[in-house]
Amino acid sequence: MKTTIIMMIFCLVLTNASSNRITEKKDEDPKPKPWPEQFHSVLVINNTKKNELQVTDLWYDWPNGRNLNLIQKQLGKLLYDVEWNNGTSYYYTLDATSECRTVLFDVGILRPNWLEGATYLGQQHMDGFLCNVWQKVDFLWYYEDVVTRRPVYWLFYTGRAVHVITFEEGAVLEDSQWQAPVYCFNKKEEKEEQQQIDGYPHQFLRDIMPLVFT
Repeated sequence: MKTTIIMMIFCLVLTNASSNRITEKKDEDPKPKPWPEQFHSVLVINNTKKNELQVTDLWYDWPNGRNLNLIQKQLGKLLYDVEWNNGTSYYYTLDATSECRTVLFDVGILRPNWLEGATYLGQQHMDGFLCNVWQKVDFLWYYEDVVTRRPVYWLFYTGRAVHVITFEEGAVLEDSQWQAPVYCFNKKEEKEEQQQIDGYPHQFLRDIMPLVFT
């Protein structure tokens, strides 16, 4: 009888200890899910301070060290933004204007875990989804769906609000779509354009989002 009582008490202690560990785990702040290494996303971006809208097709390809944004401004031009992990970015059009600007950055594309170290702020509804919210330093607020853990929205301190419309994990764009046109390799043009944008904080912008030229 004594042996049975001792065993029951022992089991109860183990159960309580296990229960306490689960509670402690639930009390930990959630962390944002790292981006998949390859995905395609359609984004609607609203510059709330300038009242400007754009739709961006984002193709992220970490294994191949590249990132592509197809940026369609409202009633404006379609801009291609191809970024490489060696720090090179090409911003160009494929229309009759044959515009191209080449920028060299000191950093590569965003890492899949670029949100590591963000501060958890709690939960909030955004665009109809209950989201966990994090703040990355003082320049970005990131919203992730609690259920699916897909990104829903992020906001930059500049007022640029990004609404995620689609998010396709594993989607890959064919290699031919990553090649910048031949007029991007005119070294004289590259040097002149580099001088024109010299005032931009290149490393800061490359770390947080694609640089968009207007």
